[in-house]
Amino acid sequence: MASTTTPASAPSPTPTFFLAGGTGISAETLGNMMLQQFPTVTFTRRKIPFITTVERAREVVVALDAAMTETVTPLVFSTVSDEEVRAELQRTRCAFIDLFGSHLATVEHVLHVNASHHVGALHGVGDVGRYEARMRAVEYAMEHDDGQSMRNLEQAQLILIAPSRCGKTPTSIYLALQHGIKVANYPLVEEDFDTSDLPRPVRPYAAKCFGLLSTAARLSQVRGERRPGSRYASLAQCSYELRRAEAMYRTHGVPVVNSSAMSVEEIAAVIMQSRPLNDVG
Repeated sequence: MASTTTPASAPSPTPTFFLAGGTGISAETLGNMMLQQFPTVTFTRRKIPFITTVERAREVVVALDAAMTETVTPLVFSTVSDEEVRAELQRTRCAFIDLFGSHLATVEHVLHVNASHHVGALHGVGDVGRYEARMRAVEYAMEHDDGQSMRNLEQAQLILIAPSRCGKTPTSIYLALQHGIKVANYPLVEEDFDTSDLPRPVRPYAAKCFGLLSTAARLSQVRGERRPGSRYASLAQCSYELRRAEAMYRTHGVPVVNSSAMSVEEIAAVIMQSRPLNDVG
């Protein structure tokens, strides 16, 4: 008689929490950078922002410890700066990774100045100015998304060009929101591939252009989710557009990044490194 075996159950996902006294963007970004080093592990992620009081910290600890099991220890990434709140959070039975406090003493020692330990929110005219600059950049990116408007194109600090669905919009919004950069993006369409010239609207601004590419397989997959079975999503059409776009970039010396296997954060970092763009912070 043939023996039967019970297939091993998949390991439970590791609960992961990102804690912050502010919005949690830094905790989430830094924590995810570490998690990316463990591609074989599955994580569930939850961000808990605006932890500003000891009472709130106690509530959070209850939620963290509730995620503990006999076999899984949750990970907690924290950028909370307030000493009392941070001390309360560290009472959790979970694995607590302090992304802020553990390095603060070193910075204080180097600078010979004690840290203020305030929550990173809007304090003073300088911070308000940076916030308003980011909001203006977001408004600009939305107005100039996908070639919707050519108005004030000369104000753009960066113009992303690429075939449809290569990641222009999320990259534009990310650069605007995180760095305060005014980004326009322009889609390369069928008639743009007839020659290797840059499209007429962006031609005067070639020095501001940056190209995005993908792989034909990835582009076909993404387009297929939007228009399944269409010529637009076919592997042949995607291959053609990517070849013509690459030739255009090469002809005009447009820098390029392949977005197929990169996060929007990584794409933005490559662009920021290769272009003299002013980050408003």
